[in-house]
Amino acid sequence: MSTDPVLITGVSRRLGLHLALTFQKRSVPVIGTYRTRRKSIDELECMGIELYQCDFHDEFQVQQLIRSITDRHHRLRAIIHNASDWLPDNAQATPTEIMQKMMQVHVHAPYQLNLALEPLLLATTQQLADIIHVGDFVSSRGSKKHIAYAASKAAQDNLTLSFASKLAPKVKVNSLAPALVLFNEADDDDYRQKSLNKSLMKREAGLDEFQKAVDYLLHSNYLTGRVLPMDGGRHLC
Repeated sequence: MSTDPVLITGVSRRLGLHLALTFQKRSVPVIGTYRTRRKSIDELECMGIELYQCDFHDEFQVQQLIRSITDRHHRLRAIIHNASDWLPDNAQATPTEIMQKMMQVHVHAPYQLNLALEPLLLATTQQLADIIHVGDFVSSRGSKKHIAYAASKAAQDNLTLSFASKLAPKVKVNSLAPALVLFNEADDDDYRQKSLNKSLMKREAGLDEFQKAVDYLLHSNYLTGRVLPMDGGRHLC
C-alpha cells in the first residue's frame, strides 16, 4: 500500500469516519480534519491518525490547515473532500449567509486546498495521485428546499472538470454523487420509507458500498474528470 498519506476532510462521523478507519486498517497513513470534536476523534487519535480541527466556514482556519500540512508533509497520495454542511433555505440566516456558507464549505475550501496542495500530489511516490470530491445526487437535479446546497454541490462538480484538466496526467480528479448512503439515527420511519421509495434498489447504499466507490476511483488508472453516480437507480424513478 501507499506510504504517502491520504487527506480526508470531515472524519468525525459517518462517511469520513468510515474512510479514515478503513485506510488506517490498510496501513495507509491518514490525515483527517474535523469541525466538531466527538468521541470518535479521541479514538482516531489513539490509533495514531494525524488530525486537525478546522471549521471550513473560517478562511483563517483553512489557511492554517494548509500551512500545517505543507510544513509536515512533502507528498500526498490523495485528497478526499468529504467535509460538508446541509443548510436548508429556511435556516435561521439570511439567503446571502446561507449561500456564502454553502459555497465556502463545498467550493472555496476545496478550491484552496487543491491549489495549495498540488505540489504534494504531484510529488507522490505512486504512479498517480487523486482528488475526490464527495458531492450529491442533487447537483444535477436541484432541490426545492436546499437550493443553495444543491447549487454549491453543482459548483463543486465543476471544480472536478477544471482540476482534472489542470492536473492531468499525474493527478486524477473525480466526483462521487451519492443519494441515500446512510440514514441518520434520528430519521423516523415515515421519512425512511419515503426516501427508500425514491430509488429502484429500495435500500440505503451503506458505508461499504461508499468505500467501494472511493476505492474504484483510487484504483483506476484512466478515469478522470467524471462525476460517478451512486444513487440506486434514483434517476429512473
